[in-house]
Amino acid sequence: MSKKAKKNTRRPGGNPAKATPATIGDWIGGARLRTLPLAIAPVLIGTGAARTVSDPGEWHWVRALAALAVALLLQIGVNYSNDYSDGVRGTDEYRVGPARLTGAGKAKPRTVLIVALSFFAAAAIVGVVTVIDTQLWWLLIVGAAAVVAAWFYTGGKRPYGYYGLGEVFVFLFFGVAATAGTQYVQVKTVSEEGWLGSVVAGLLACAVLMVNNLRDIESDRLARKRTLAVLVGRRWAKVLYGVFLFLPFVVLALFALVYPIAWLGMLVLLLALPAALIAFTGRTGRELVLSLQLTSFTALAYAAVLFVALAF
Repeated sequence: MSKKAKKNTRRPGGNPAKATPATIGDWIGGARLRTLPLAIAPVLIGTGAARTVSDPGEWHWVRALAALAVALLLQIGVNYSNDYSDGVRGTDEYRVGPARLTGAGKAKPRTVLIVALSFFAAAAIVGVVTVIDTQLWWLLIVGAAAVVAAWFYTGGKRPYGYYGLGEVFVFLFFGVAATAGTQYVQVKTVSEEGWLGSVVAGLLACAVLMVNNLRDIESDRLARKRTLAVLVGRRWAKVLYGVFLFLPFVVLALFALVYPIAWLGMLVLLLALPAALIAFTGRTGRELVLSLQLTSFTALAYAAVLFVALAF
């Protein structure tokens, strides 16, 4: 194989100069739908926690849906932002997973950036409307911090996702802020259930990020993207993934002492165990993509069961 041919196979999309324009399917793929359970899970848990302190029969569906919209819009915005930032930085040159819009040359970087910023702006608009409705003006600071954190995950000159801090911020914003915030905008308090639930949501989000970075560990190392998986190595990355994935089930047992329906959440281990087995033994990108998908569904199923246990 010639040097030129080798160069063209470094990216999934081949030579960007010869890449075909992005289709609707490519743009949908760029949204990374398999990550959306991470946005839905904390809203389910937070809404369930809100029901534990609400008057009987009282629901706050509009505020819950607003929180869901913000979470989903931010998650999609993060995904497009990562596509843009990793693409222009050259990180995706070493990717072995699905092709990205920017890195594969399927879309102009500016176009991907505009799409990312549009989703951030939409999340901000819904957030501002919610603040006006609840009169909780200090939430504007939290919302602004969430957008800033979303951008600087891989954006800017010193993205924190390149220094092993991705899991920290994912835990804080897709765990604590999203879950506790969802409960707070509905009932203006955060209960013990809300705080415990935020820990669970954060751990599951970290599990998804860890298995994703475990899949990309070699390409990230080549691109000098120092994720936590790269910093600790493959073996310890697997250990941390197991902790992130299974510790929530210990917390679930605590919930079940007060909310017996929560015991049904142990059935979600039927998803978590295969996900862990694949992550611990798999070596190829395709295997770890399956583990990633199962981990995302684990988070969603866990949150759904906990929502039912807390709300009913």
